[in-house]
Amino acid sequence: MGNSLKHIGIVGCSAEGAALCYKTICTESPKTLGQHVHPEISMHTHSLADYVDCLNSNDITGIGELMLSSAQNLKNQGADFLICPDNTIHQAFKYVEERSPLPWLHIAQVVVESAKHQDFRKLGILGTKWLVESNVYPEKIAAKGLAWERPSNEEIDEIGRIIMAQLVYGIFKTESVTYFQKVIRRLKDKGCDAIILGCTEIPLIIDDSNSVLPTLDSNRLLAEAAIRLASEHTSV
Repeated sequence: MGNSLKHIGIVGCSAEGAALCYKTICTESPKTLGQHVHPEISMHTHSLADYVDCLNSNDITGIGELMLSSAQNLKNQGADFLICPDNTIHQAFKYVEERSPLPWLHIAQVVVESAKHQDFRKLGILGTKWLVESNVYPEKIAAKGLAWERPSNEEIDEIGRIIMAQLVYGIFKTESVTYFQKVIRRLKDKGCDAIILGCTEIPLIIDDSNSVLPTLDSNRLLAEAAIRLASEHTSV
């Protein structure tokens, strides 16, 4: 069975997000593919510092070149298509898609399609400051005729700090969970009916069990989409 599945290439950025995506693919695949079955998976990651340097200088081309380097590495390893479990660096997706040696799934596209399917109408966006202030999600949301809301500037800054100082290092503090919950409640008060967990580490501390709004887990949704694509018998 495994040999008939497409080979998934994971372009990693932060360790926690990439590892969670890998684990999710491996643990969720058997539910539809059979006991212990999951697609072949390869991963390549540059140093997170390289990406952060580019993000801090707004060097979108530099981000894209790092992603393309990983893409070529994964093609050489035999991958059939690529995913990136990092929302923030999707700012470079248009640059990458035009030059990539392999096709990609777009994480925001996957998330917004799920939101549309579930009949959500207004989505709150959580993630790093770089992500939330970008058009990565607003473009995809608007294309589906949905509305969206960002947290306040102060909340964006604090959430970004928690992600980069704690979550990417696997540090989970009770007060940080409480802060995320407070922001989600404020987004609900602004009319949001679902919340995008637009950083792939956020699901490590926030999910449907402790959020007042239904969550759209970008990491899990991307992993599930990759499983579906890997199990299709037509070419990518």
